[in-house]
Amino acid sequence: MDRFECDYAEGAHPKIMEALMKTNFEQSPGYCTDSHCALARKLIQEACSDEEAHVYFVAGGTQANVCVISALLRSFQGCVCVESGHINVHEAGAVEATGHKVLALKGEDGKLQAETLDSYLTSFWADLNTEHMVQPGMVYISSPTEIGTVYSKSELEALYRVCQKFAIPLYLDGARMSYGLNAEGSDLTLKDIDQLTDVFYIGGTKVGALFGEAIVFTRGNGLDRNFRTVIKQHCAMTAKGRLLGVQFETLFTGGLYNEIGAHAVKAAMRIRDALKAKGCRALADSPTNQQFWYLPRAYRDALLPDFAFECEGDVGQEEFLVRFCTSWATTDESVDRLIKAIEAL
Repeated sequence: MDRFECDYAEGAHPKIMEALMKTNFEQSPGYCTDSHCALARKLIQEACSDEEAHVYFVAGGTQANVCVISALLRSFQGCVCVESGHINVHEAGAVEATGHKVLALKGEDGKLQAETLDSYLTSFWADLNTEHMVQPGMVYISSPTEIGTVYSKSELEALYRVCQKFAIPLYLDGARMSYGLNAEGSDLTLKDIDQLTDVFYIGGTKVGALFGEAIVFTRGNGLDRNFRTVIKQHCAMTAKGRLLGVQFETLFTGGLYNEIGAHAVKAAMRIRDALKAKGCRALADSPTNQQFWYLPRAYRDALLPDFAFECEGDVGQEEFLVRFCTSWATTDESVDRLIKAIEAL
């Protein structure tokens, strides 16, 4: 069976596995205080063109989101995000479990629009009852979004202007950042993200690492005061931290991080074109490794025996929203077989 249900079905990119094996018997201090984490931080600073960036490592995306959001908010504040945002729909209330409400707003193709945010914040602060309400204390977005769309530079600039206007930090979830940076038509760079957000994280788990995310507080902004203690309090401090450092050291050496993203996007575009040629309907125009399409029941049933992909629950409908997802390990042969099967539908 060829698997397209996620971008973390395999272990890790061979170069990362080689690096982990090569350093396996090294003795290092714990909790990300080792030389590999130090070098990884330096490489990420260079990639962001930000020598003042403060970089922290955790094992997973939900850990990153919970640590950042709980660190930035006061007890009476909540986090603004789009309704389809990951923290609102796919993290089992992890943010709310820290005592902070997720304040969900309508989005467009999975993205939060600057006008929507500005209108909401203006209305909130004009309300005479603000002291009785959950105060919007920060903004969360992801790029790529939950449906594979990406923010343009102008969209991110507009959002950041609104955040600065209301003096609240903008946080970008970059679980699949490489796929967005290497998407067709993307005009956003890692340097841009560093300049147009207050904190973001660079995803490793879904982009070739065995596990791991790198949280970046930009330009020495001071928002990360006591952040290591926050990480520890949220059970996210990895004792064998060098394992995270080695992986990001590898990802940011020789262009591997972008190479992985570009490979997966290229494979996804071939799948997208085949579905389009077959007359299927897309949920949104995704230029990334996640492809969301509506398939008739007959198409879904014909593909399921030989291909794994995500599919919404079967409650008797005749059309299903499905997701095909590619990764560093997706082979041309696997994509060829899927395309042949699509063409035969």
